[in-house]
Amino acid sequence: MPPYAVVSATAYWTSVAVVAALCAGLCVLALRRPGPWIEVVVRLVGLCLAADAVSYTVAEVRQGTWSAATSLPLALCNVAVLVAAVACWWHVPLLVELTWFWGLAGTLQGLVTPDLDVGFPHLVFVEYVTGHAGIVVAALFLVVGMHRWPRPGAVWRVLLISVAWTVVVGVVDALTGGNYMFLHRRPGEWTLLSVLGPWPWYLLGATGLALALFTLLDAPFWLARRDGGATLHHGGTGAVG
Repeated sequence: MPPYAVVSATAYWTSVAVVAALCAGLCVLALRRPGPWIEVVVRLVGLCLAADAVSYTVAEVRQGTWSAATSLPLALCNVAVLVAAVACWWHVPLLVELTWFWGLAGTLQGLVTPDLDVGFPHLVFVEYVTGHAGIVVAALFLVVGMHRWPRPGAVWRVLLISVAWTVVVGVVDALTGGNYMFLHRRPGEWTLLSVLGPWPWYLLGATGLALALFTLLDAPFWLARRDGGATLHHGGTGAVG
């Protein structure tokens, strides 16, 4: 591995480790020391995500690289940035659920298997880490730290929205010649899609995998619902209502 690649990888994983430690610390502190500071923190996360989305578009326009086939915020991670940013500010239950399931079932994979060819302090590096890590932080802080848990039926609700969004993106792909959400071909780098078969069968496999991951992410809340869910719906300022 070239020295530059080693330095870039070190910077990346160091950044991820720092964000992970910060997220864990904030979640624990929110559970043990609830207070007005929580709202300040979650809104700052939302601002960082919004700034990340804006900077990405502005940078491409200024560089003359913006294209309808590649630059629209249609990929799940891109739209999740916007959804998570709004969820951090207004805590709309559906948006919190989308942030939780999309963030941990999808964006987390992009964080663990990064597709980066630049290192710190390149703007693309900062945007990638901020966007991907920010979504995961938002998901964990909203749901774990603030107790804004997914409601009954969240798995199917999010899955149907995901499928509907995929159809919309497929139409845009057809009109622009793009490959948003890898609907026309798999990514060049290794991802979970790499083990789900050739096109178009990996699209069906990805849907099944999404359902499995969503179900797994919803599992921690089954017991609370079975027991009546009093704390889930009426447990104070942190509950989804």
